Amino acid sequence: MSRRTFLQVSASGVVTATVLGGSGLRAQATPYEKFTWISPRGSLEVLDDFPFWAGKKMGYFGDLNVDMQPGPSDGTATVKFVDVGQADMGFPSPGVFSFGLKNGMKLKSAFHMGARDTFSIAFRKGEGFNDLKKLEGKTVLLGSAAWQSIVDPMLGVQGVDITKVKYVEAGWPTWATALKAGQGDAALGWEGLRAEWIASGLDFEYWLGVQKSPLFANTFVVRAADTEDPDKKAFLEKYLRGWAMGLEFGYQNPRAAVEAVFEQFPTLASNLGPELGTTSILQQINVFRGDMDKRGGWGWHDIAAWQTFFDKIHELKQIDQPIKAEDVVTNEFIGPANDFDKAKVKADADGYTLSDPFKAVDVAAITAHMFDQAVPADR
Repeated sequence: MSRRTFLQVSASGVVTATVLGGSGLRAQATPYEKFTWISPRGSLEVLDDFPFWAGKKMGYFGDLNVDMQPGPSDGTATVKFVDVGQADMGFPSPGVFSFGLKNGMKLKSAFHMGARDTFSIAFRKGEGFNDLKKLEGKTVLLGSAAWQSIVDPMLGVQGVDITKVKYVEAGWPTWATALKAGQGDAALGWEGLRAEWIASGLDFEYWLGVQKSPLFANTFVVRAADTEDPDKKAFLEKYLRGWAMGLEFGYQNPRAAVEAVFEQFPTLASNLGPELGTTSILQQINVFRGDMDKRGGWGWHDIAAWQTFFDKIHELKQIDQPIKAEDVVTNEFIGPANDFDKAKVKADADGYTLSDPFKAVDVAAITAHMFDQAVPADR
């Protein structure tokens, strides 16, 4: 029995689903008929989700019935769909997660992917600066209006008066080309995307959050009730273990992880190529891994840092009521997710046979120049 579900968000924010194929309801063999993960960006043809595709290729998800959905490009869809049950896990930025909490969505962060701040401010070459207070009175371009909830905290912790910054929704995926064309002063970017933009002829300079921001990046959220259901909790532990193994595999052999994504998306492969693909994934591994010596494993939440974030966005009036971090983020899945044979994953990664084009990619050279696009220190 085949089934395709098209998820939509109306202008009023109402979520609907149209199901094509199949007939009637099926008995559930697992806690989830099909576990659906939804992207925050309206596309799956990116390298951001490499742990899933690498993990799937290596068999780390076993026989779990799982599905990846791109979702709409509306920046808040990733939490709306989870809230109403049309998806089971979303990947929002902390700001979009807080939007869901503010609007009464009973969500909980189960696996913190982005230990470091992935977000950046892109400028045309020669026009960037390191003091973000200079953005006051200027225009920042966004792909979605919902992304303001990402940028406001990032600027706020740098002392920027966010009421003096103008945001313009320039659309997905055209907000970067709008910056190049001179339609704004700066634009939101993120790690991994920097390399993809180069492939599209969009070579900017950046204030890099991964170097300068005390904040962090996107996280996996689920319905809070699912964390209290024993069967669903057991499923989530297995599912997140697949992601953790995929992250470990990519860390041990980033070029192999890129190949796994490229096999899934040939158009992405032809657009990026092995070198830029590897550049993109190395940027993201840096974000996802963070300082692992201070973390409890892949996906671990720094509860104190989350509390600082929630306190800051309350100060900025991004949320109306204070949020207690331990009520909405949990590390209960981190131990089980990281309970895998790391020696086996390393052996898998070391034993992977790269194609000739990927063998030619110099990972050390890319790593040495990973931050060359940063705004010069003297500006």
